[in-house]
Amino acid sequence: MNYLALQVAGLSKRYRLGEYSSDTQLREVIVAAVSRLAGRKRDPLQEVWALRDISFEIQQGEVLGIVGRNGAGKSTLLKLLSRITSPTTGSIRARGRIASLLEVGTGFHDELTGRENIYLNGSILGMKKREIELKLDEIVDFSGIARFIDTPIKRYSSGMRLRLGFAVAAHLSPDILLVDEVLAVGDADFQKKCLDTMDGLRASGRTVLFVSHNMAAVESLCSRCIWVEAGRLRADGEARSVVAEYMRTFSKSSAGTVDLEQIETRTGNGEGRFTHISFLNAAGETTNYIRSGDRLTLRLHYHAFKELRDVVIGINIHNEYGTLIAASNNWATGDDIPMAAEGDGYADFEIDCLYLLPGRYYLSLWLGKWNNQQDVLKNCISFDVETSDYYGSGRGIEAGFGLMFFPSRWKSCAPQERLIHPEIEVG
Repeated sequence: MNYLALQVAGLSKRYRLGEYSSDTQLREVIVAAVSRLAGRKRDPLQEVWALRDISFEIQQGEVLGIVGRNGAGKSTLLKLLSRITSPTTGSIRARGRIASLLEVGTGFHDELTGRENIYLNGSILGMKKREIELKLDEIVDFSGIARFIDTPIKRYSSGMRLRLGFAVAAHLSPDILLVDEVLAVGDADFQKKCLDTMDGLRASGRTVLFVSHNMAAVESLCSRCIWVEAGRLRADGEARSVVAEYMRTFSKSSAGTVDLEQIETRTGNGEGRFTHISFLNAAGETTNYIRSGDRLTLRLHYHAFKELRDVVIGINIHNEYGTLIAASNNWATGDDIPMAAEGDGYADFEIDCLYLLPGRYYLSLWLGKWNNQQDVLKNCISFDVETSDYYGSGRGIEAGFGLMFFPSRWKSCAPQERLIHPEIEVG
């Protein structure tokens, strides 16, 4: 039966700019004295609230994602939860042993070797020497730095420190694991190890708080997600819906619609013109958040200055290097638009599955037949495609996979035994 692993109530953290900590009070006194002698008035201290009134609860075995822009307060929240710093107001109640990987090499001593730091971290977590020894080989193997395990970690690269830090945090049996951007450093193989390990922690009933900018990993690993913005809790709910709501705030256009009327670099006879374009999600709502594998509709609005017959509307999609990735028009698909009355109208280009890889793309639009085009807009709008957990593996669809992806699956087939005809003797 699950229990309440972590309870956060009214958590706030205030910093005073220009305020010195206790270990620099002597310097502060000297600076103040010199300022008075020089007749200079010191600026009053300014207050900055990194977090304001954050409250949430986490059940044992739950994997909670935390998303938000840089400077939103995510890392401050994890530092408070790991007791690195104290809250200004509010309370934290945790049940069990907490391990944290908040920055590369947090809790390591530079003069100690990798092996010695494993023992140091285990002791900090309250583990006995025998417990650590039982896990030692597994930690070293996972980190992939066995060759350097007896080297002082001051000689480690940032990637090596991260490998060891995650290996220690994940394998020393914490009840609650706090992870901040572990996927920002390290190669693809190590990132896969991290994701698989966190998935294993979830399966074994461990509680994990996971901060990441990798939205595909958040959606796959986390059943629930909170969104922190400007130090406050903006949303708390099912991971996929919170991530979608968060990502919609990144678009430059408002409400997923872009005005095309003011574009001057257009050609055509002007009998019809595109006025704006809307991006619609599977629910028919305008969206700024477009992911690989999504169902997407491009709604092309136009104005006809006269009655148009046998309307042909087309789009071309280019990548950042100008390579034509895909093109479509209603003539090729056989979806005839026999007539467009004078006035405003629109046509929907429906995409069942967006096969574009993550990246930036450019749209070109044209209205009219090849020998009688009313409006042509080349590279008139850019849009970004985000990574997604299309396969449910937690690894996402990466931009480096080529130009496009196609839905697929792999199957493993056991080798069949060699068939021997009974009437044929062998040997």
